[in-house]
Amino acid sequence: MILGIDVSTSITGFSVIDRTGTLQHFSNTDLRKHKDFFVKSILVKEHLLNIYEKFDITDVYIEKPFAFFNSGGSSAATMAKLQKFNGVVSWISFEVFQVKPEYLTANQARKLVGISVPRGKKAKKVVMEHLIEHEPDFEVEWTRNGNPKPCYFDMADAIVVARAGFEAQKKEVDGNA
Repeated sequence: MILGIDVSTSITGFSVIDRTGTLQHFSNTDLRKHKDFFVKSILVKEHLLNIYEKFDITDVYIEKPFAFFNSGGSSAATMAKLQKFNGVVSWISFEVFQVKPEYLTANQARKLVGISVPRGKKAKKVVMEHLIEHEPDFEVEWTRNGNPKPCYFDMADAIVVARAGFEAQKKEVDGNA
């Protein structure tokens, strides 16, 4: 089974897709109320251990954090913090599953899944709309204002990462056949 992880220091999303491409699981760890880096890391490890108990994970795909600046984007300190946390989550996932994670940028993952983000549109919104339309098992909880609860954006990104891993493996098999 393929595990997809969308790493964030606020909400980390997880998803599991089986060898047929069927979504088996999606979940998140909400880290927003925890300020301590190590507490956040322990909570992610506990979540990964829970996934380990339920699924035979053979492949792990993790979304790469941004590595460049864009106007109105994250500060250098925020980017450094995310890079560090991504590294720790990568190590924890390796420790738990004994599988070296593979990395995809958000753009690579969306492209592999067939999601294109039109200029001027928010990528997270486009991804959410795509999954609501194409993933029957992806059920979203909504706020009273009619917006998806924040954790669903992170779980949606994790689903796209896992599905992209699945698609990349299919291409690799098709290319070797």
